[in-house]
Amino acid sequence: MKRNRPLHPDAPLQLTEHGKPMNRREFIARGMLRGAGLVSSIGVMSLFSNPRAAYAALAPDLEALKAPCGIAVAGAGKIPFICFDLAGGASIAGSNVLVGGLGGQEDFLSTAGYSRLGVPGNMVPSLPGFMNRDFGLAFHSDSQFLAGIAEKAGTRSAFINGAVIPARSENDTANNPHNPLYGIFRAGANGELLATVGSRSSDSGGNSVFPPSMFDSSARPTKIDRPSDVTGLVSTGKLVGLLDQSDAVAVMESIARISRMKLDSVSPGLGISGDDVLRDMIECGYIKAADIADRFGDPAALNVDLDADIVGDSGIFSAAEFASDGEFRKTASIMKLVVNGYAGAGCVTLGGYDYHTGERGTGELRDLRAGRCIGACLEYAARRNTPLMVYVFSDGSVASNGRIDDSVNGRGKGEWTGDSSATAASFFLVYNPGGQPQLVDSSGIPLARRQQLGYMRSDGSVETSATPAANNPNLLVEAVLLNYMALHGEVGEFATRFPTHSLGNSVSLDRLTAFQPIVSGTIF
Repeated sequence: MKRNRPLHPDAPLQLTEHGKPMNRREFIARGMLRGAGLVSSIGVMSLFSNPRAAYAALAPDLEALKAPCGIAVAGAGKIPFICFDLAGGASIAGSNVLVGGLGGQEDFLSTAGYSRLGVPGNMVPSLPGFMNRDFGLAFHSDSQFLAGIAEKAGTRSAFINGAVIPARSENDTANNPHNPLYGIFRAGANGELLATVGSRSSDSGGNSVFPPSMFDSSARPTKIDRPSDVTGLVSTGKLVGLLDQSDAVAVMESIARISRMKLDSVSPGLGISGDDVLRDMIECGYIKAADIADRFGDPAALNVDLDADIVGDSGIFSAAEFASDGEFRKTASIMKLVVNGYAGAGCVTLGGYDYHTGERGTGELRDLRAGRCIGACLEYAARRNTPLMVYVFSDGSVASNGRIDDSVNGRGKGEWTGDSSATAASFFLVYNPGGQPQLVDSSGIPLARRQQLGYMRSDGSVETSATPAANNPNLLVEAVLLNYMALHGEVGEFATRFPTHSLGNSVSLDRLTAFQPIVSGTIF
């Protein structure tokens, strides 16, 4: 019997063609496990890896010592990076982001190919009104990703552009090495408080795993999935409570100076020795303590709930929707840390995207919420006047057999009837406060092929020989990292940072690069 009633975005998915969930990844993919979990507990001394310039300066004599102590710039001056891990196998190609043949997004597929991607013959993008380029990248005009992004960041479209990467991804497996956070860290991104953050307490910070060659234990993501996790990152002790913030900073500055004089009298520091290392550790510890009180003594500094740009009458989220939706609170917590440079990169896992439920509405409602979360990040970056790269991926995809769901939420589109790794794709969007990111215009490659890195066959399946990334999630991550470095003008350094990469020679790297640089090395 045909079922046209969509499930609530938070309802678990009961799929008759799958066995009962047996592991954490399967529970997340079906929406049976939410973001709530362990609250991270971190020692204060572990929080200060390469931070960036303070919002207020310390006294001049101590300010000059911040750089030698590794207190530099938040995000290490790199473009903030947020990825969305849609657990379960979301539909990205066709029904959301358009994917075409060798000629690019507008090299349209066959009607049967679009039907496989859930787009019926009367809604194919070759027909007038069914393609939207408001955000540079071509979306299907009825894409719920697009609707959600436009709802939250519609006024920023002139500053956003993106690219899509058709690439196979295996269904229902935790072994897709999709997660790029360690690679982003290796590319230079670091945070004022944390290297990376993720909404899952996993080594990748997300649902999918990471390429093993990129693992770095010093950059393991800290779990953040709610506002209280953010405010719990930093404690300035009782001193700030006893004194006002400026007095507390002055006390800590004095302690740092006294400690330095004492250390000088005990060990002059001739040559490099273990004593010198100990001196640096003690001295930098006091300077960092003063710096943290200077910047975070005000409890509002990290409080997501008190950020008027995020929640409230003029916020990205209304108070009601923020209070009622944990996925919005999770996204807001990650974007607060990353966009402000407190973390170099972050991963938001959204669960319940294994939505081949024999109807269309369930997937549409979940895609809409994902779009709102993506749009919220872009809008927050705009309000903070900082560039941002957002990357969206999923473990596998879905396909339609062409049967139409004509319910209110199905809107006459094809029902999702099964998993399909052959229809998978990923995409990224870039916000640039200086103007819309521009595609690379060189090497005789048409601009349309810059915006679609790879292509699909006319039947709606990925052409696996199109790019090195098309049939290997490991290399898909490398392609994303290449494009992240390209935004900084650092393509020439890619082989140095990733010496074991498998994307090919410089000609191949050029073909996999979408955009011209939007910053020169750093964002400052």
